Amino acid sequence: MEIQEEIEEIKKEKNAIILAHNYQPKEIQEIADFIGDSLELCLKITKIKDKDMVVFCGVDFMAETAYILSPDKKILIPDPAAECQMAHMLKVSDIKKAKKKYPDAAVVLYVNTLAEAKAEADIICTSANAVEVVNSLDEDTIIFGPDRNLAMYVAKNTDKKIIPVPEDGHCYVHKMFKPEHFIRLKEKYPDAEILVHPECDPEVQELADHILSTGGMIRRTMESDSKEFIIGTEVDLCTRIEREVPNKKAIPAYKEAICEEMKYHSLKKLRNSLIEEKYEVKVPKKIAKKAKSAINRMIEIFNK
Repeated sequence: MEIQEEIEEIKKEKNAIILAHNYQPKEIQEIADFIGDSLELCLKITKIKDKDMVVFCGVDFMAETAYILSPDKKILIPDPAAECQMAHMLKVSDIKKAKKKYPDAAVVLYVNTLAEAKAEADIICTSANAVEVVNSLDEDTIIFGPDRNLAMYVAKNTDKKIIPVPEDGHCYVHKMFKPEHFIRLKEKYPDAEILVHPECDPEVQELADHILSTGGMIRRTMESDSKEFIIGTEVDLCTRIEREVPNKKAIPAYKEAICEEMKYHSLKKLRNSLIEEKYEVKVPKKIAKKAKSAINRMIEIFNK
């Protein structure tokens, strides 16, 4: 029996669902019940009513978010070492220090944060809705973390004062992109649209036709009349586009832009996770309650 077939059988026995982030490799994407970006996965979790178990092929903060939104389900991650480096850059002490310095500010935290940080937030955002979330608030000063480039992108699209916390929070994958990557490919593919993630540096964003979340990039490739797209995010988003939008060409802006932690999961680890029901992810009740309030506030805005 092929391992994919084995996973399907075990999944049915366990009444489980497999969620995968857009940066998962092809073999994980193929076996997943649902693939998405941070916002899509957050919303999907809230609608899963008939499953007992969620296996999350992503990084640690995503599995934590799944538990926060669905504490009645067993949340598993195939490899617990799959940690988001950016999420770990933001410490609770950083947030508290910023709150003390700016007592009238609202705290908006990117979903790419650990649960203990989310518990300090007034509201959570994603790369897809960060500007909308910030503009929905009454406060004129916003403490925003942990991605500095996303904070700068928001600052360009709002009249509010944005305070980035920490000072240099970043995604190491999106920091790999340089303007020359796009300039060189644009010469080769002059009709291609350039799509970049707001976690990229400002000088890269300036070259983009559209600055989008990964979900936004997929929708753009589906809806645009363009046939070619230079993609400025993790390489396996191109894998998903190739699978789901086969009539369009997705060109990775930099083939070495790989999130190593996202690749820790494998079909073998996924199968073992289902069989042995490991590795379970939980969040302390007090932290989960506060974090859920901030997440739900974002979801309410999105659902209006």
